[in-house]
Amino acid sequence: MAPEQMADGTPVGAALPPRPLDAIDQDILKILQADGRASIRSVAERVHVSRANAYARINRLVEDGVIRGFSARVDHERAGHGTSAYITLKIVQNSWRTVREQLRQLPGASHIALVGGDFDVLLLVHTPDNRALRELVLTRLQAIPEVLSTRTLLVFEEEDLEPDG
Repeated sequence: MAPEQMADGTPVGAALPPRPLDAIDQDILKILQADGRASIRSVAERVHVSRANAYARINRLVEDGVIRGFSARVDHERAGHGTSAYITLKIVQNSWRTVREQLRQLPGASHIALVGGDFDVLLLVHTPDNRALRELVLTRLQAIPEVLSTRTLLVFEEEDLEPDG
């Protein structure tokens, strides 16, 4: 039995190639990156389209997975997480998916990336203090069987970059 197909011959459930973004879509993305709470009306006025057009474009960007969600930029120190660190990990070959799931469960983990180079994974964490960071690295991370080694890079100062505008 052949798999179910859409009218254009694309298999049902197949990932579609991304649609190209025009200048208005790019401007909408910049506005929402700077202020995820911007109203549809405000976005429409700033990119010179109707509210209905802005609403449709934002919905399409969400449906296409270009916009993955809306969030707040947090000052980690003011939120009680005064210690930040990038932690590099070397992991067992072909264990990325397993390790990634375990890293997602770590308290304070805010970014996980599989990278190429001298190490395999780059992890950004925010903890209340150095003691909590030490506990996270020595007790939680190094207890993951697929983690071969870690290196901790303490962040002295950080700054979120605003999108070009």
